[in-house]
Amino acid sequence: MTVLVLGSGGREHALALACHRDPDVVAVHVAPGNPGTASFATNHPLDPCDCDAVVSLARDLEADLVVVGPEAPLVAGVADALRDAGIDCFGPSAEAARLEGSKAFAKEVMVAAGVPTAASRSCDDVDSVSAALDEFGAPYVVKDDGLAGGKGVVVANDRTEALAHAERCLGSGHRVVIEEYLDGPEVSLFAICDGTHVLPMQPAQDFKRVGDGGVGPNTGGMGAYTPLPWAPDDLVETVSATVITPTLRAMADRGTPFVGLLYVGLALTSAGPKVVEFNVRFGDPETEVLLSMVESPMAQIMAAAARGELSGVDGLRFRYGAAVGVVMASEGYPVSPAKERQVVAPVDDEDVLHAGTRIEGDDLVTSGGRVLIVLGHGETLAGARADAYRRIDQLEVSGGFHRTDIARHAAELQAADELADEAASYPENSTYLTDGESS
Repeated sequence: MTVLVLGSGGREHALALACHRDPDVVAVHVAPGNPGTASFATNHPLDPCDCDAVVSLARDLEADLVVVGPEAPLVAGVADALRDAGIDCFGPSAEAARLEGSKAFAKEVMVAAGVPTAASRSCDDVDSVSAALDEFGAPYVVKDDGLAGGKGVVVANDRTEALAHAERCLGSGHRVVIEEYLDGPEVSLFAICDGTHVLPMQPAQDFKRVGDGGVGPNTGGMGAYTPLPWAPDDLVETVSATVITPTLRAMADRGTPFVGLLYVGLALTSAGPKVVEFNVRFGDPETEVLLSMVESPMAQIMAAAARGELSGVDGLRFRYGAAVGVVMASEGYPVSPAKERQVVAPVDDEDVLHAGTRIEGDDLVTSGGRVLIVLGHGETLAGARADAYRRIDQLEVSGGFHRTDIARHAAELQAADELADEAASYPENSTYLTDGESS
């Protein structure tokens, strides 16, 4: 196969690498790509939202499969244009992409499908927003109904802050969705879909807040890890049965079958898993850690989904162990990230994925807020964390920063569980094995 990946960030770097590793792939092209993808694929300067240009390039390359990375081209209808041209595309139609393009539409589908999610109100004016805030109470959850690059959600205990965010959304011409707050940790579950069949990946968790300890504004994501040793063993099966399959059925009933990657953002509440949001593409930075662990031929699987043939795919294989990804961000991110800052990092290391970099003369410089995603792997989360932060110490983003606590708590929980398991297997030594000194 010849594969064309659309996009320029760390997610697209990871997708292109996954396709590059597939033994059936003879050539990978990325449009527009970045300095990292240029080390093993061919980059093409192109706007992924320009449907005519994408179709023309895919034809020129005789691409067998086009993989759409970002959400904006999907909402713009690039998948429709490719399919109309007879080119296989991994990504939903513009109508199906409304699951991410409109929070209100996603809620309508979830209600129709009986999917467990937060109660919500769609609001078109300040008065209805104010009434909904009072109805649900603090913490207040305010969502921009349209695309917002992962930064359209505010969760605040301060009503004034919540109302101000809603007013900004309304001022930009978007509706606002006000929701009840869901308790419990958040989990990301990705599912490859062909309109009818589902192929779920293993769960991951990302870190949205800019600072250690989950403080500061929301970002596109400051890091992620997989697997989740603390999550219920039946989480994937439960969510597939109660969320993903009913949603696919509801979309098919509407005449808009969902083909592509359904990203299910979950809260593991005291009443069970509930959907926080849907996205219609691989999430970033969870994609980077997940795809680094996949041993299955991803290009072949995405092509099967594009053709409606997932029923012939017998699951996904993941390598043993854990992966941790840490984002190196540019100074000022997420409000006003500095650009043109020097970056010292390899472009050909599969564990250093480029997101916001470009070549300026002979220098590698920043071109966006999230600059690099640095991966670490190990048999345990603690080992993967150590590997990731060791790599970070070898790199440099001038004036940049990163969180130091990605997967820390989960690694500590995993270590505690392993110690408890060891103690249980040697009951006569249980006191020694679990006391503070030995741990």
